[in-house]
Amino acid sequence: MLNLILGYVGLGLLLGLSGIGSSIGTTITGNAAEGALKKNPEKSASYMILSAMPATQGLYGFVAFLMWLGKDFATDGPILFGMGLGIGAVLLISAIRQGQVCANGIVGISQGHDVQTNTMIYAALPEFYAILALVGALMI
Repeated sequence: MLNLILGYVGLGLLLGLSGIGSSIGTTITGNAAEGALKKNPEKSASYMILSAMPATQGLYGFVAFLMWLGKDFATDGPILFGMGLGIGAVLLISAIRQGQVCANGIVGISQGHDVQTNTMIYAALPEFYAILALVGALMI
């Protein structure tokens, strides 16, 4: 019974932490975009592109969640708990930090600097660790 509970808690942590991270990351970028729109509204498409980037970690968490639904929670519960906690934490932190990178890019664009491409490259670095976490989740 304990294994079953641990498995479901791990599943919840995976989905919950990744969603929370994406929510925080997209809110950080959304706040920057709102401020940037007041300064330079012509660049709104660039703001939207960068604002959407932290949402991917929530998608990775959801994909892993769907892949884990077929697992035997009665025997794999402790493993799923540990992986759910670890992967969820990576996705949470990755989304928040990616949101901060993108928010700085949005501010730079609003000030007239051509930094969208560079910002997307810098934002891909925390994304890489989120992808590694998803691969780890799928390998279980």
